[in-house]
Amino acid sequence: MAPLPPHACDCHVHVVAPLADHPMVADRHYTPGPACVQALRAHLQRLGLAHAVIVQPSIYGNDNRLLVDSLQALNGSARGIAVVDDAVTDAELVRLHDAGVRGLRINLESTGASDASTVSRALSTWAGRLAGQRWHIQVYASLDAIASASPTLARLPVPVVLDHFAMIPAHLPLADPRVQRVLALVGDGSAYIKLSASYRVATDPDDVDQASKLATLAQAIVERNPERALWASDWPHTNREPGKRPTEISGYRDVPAARLLTELNAWMRDVELRKQVLAVNPARLYGFQAQLATAASRLQDLPGAQAR
Repeated sequence: MAPLPPHACDCHVHVVAPLADHPMVADRHYTPGPACVQALRAHLQRLGLAHAVIVQPSIYGNDNRLLVDSLQALNGSARGIAVVDDAVTDAELVRLHDAGVRGLRINLESTGASDASTVSRALSTWAGRLAGQRWHIQVYASLDAIASASPTLARLPVPVVLDHFAMIPAHLPLADPRVQRVLALVGDGSAYIKLSASYRVATDPDDVDQASKLATLAQAIVERNPERALWASDWPHTNREPGKRPTEISGYRDVPAARLLTELNAWMRDVELRKQVLAVNPARLYGFQAQLATAASRLQDLPGAQAR
């Protein structure tokens, strides 16, 4: 397999501190073990990646201190996606922006919210406020929630990123109306989709049949609009182990780097497509200026919002 393109970005990772060093919210659904910045650097090096996007996990609620510290430690090579509440001040948003945050995560999957009115209200409320901040909204929600809110998603004044294949189950046919709504959002440029966390949309990504269906889905997304596809590993692969209480430590999933690269090769064989998805799109969305400046000249004038 060809090496990853220069300036490639992993668009979805987490950093987790030891519980004694950084408190987690009391009502969390699980407790992961430590996954520090040093381990993240090693992960990026193994895969040949230059950049990362650190996403605030649900275990920290809206306490973004560890996120900010991690961005500072990575010295400009990473961007962040924060979680905030309604009381956040404009000054705090500016502080987060200066630290390297470029988006707000709305996690509806953890709460189970799926009705159109709830989802649309949350999206519209934050989109108006973030437009001036030049951020995007990252949505982690069920396919049903995304499909029901698709009219709202299509008219938001800020870019939208849908986590983990927009939670489209790998076994669903592309002709499913909900899948078609999501693909329409990608096709008209209303939303980005992260090709990430295959284990969240396939019960066994190593199964040949499921892997084939997942590749078909990934290829359909990229072919619909290569300028709106992103790739991510979902490192360190958080997991809620069955039978464990939320306060007991759950181990991470075992996802070797070789599997990530094998999946990537199945989803995107074309070198130029890889450059587009792994380098050019993240540069535009997250503001990795050096990455964008060194992309192929024919890709430099692509349309799309750029976070600054």
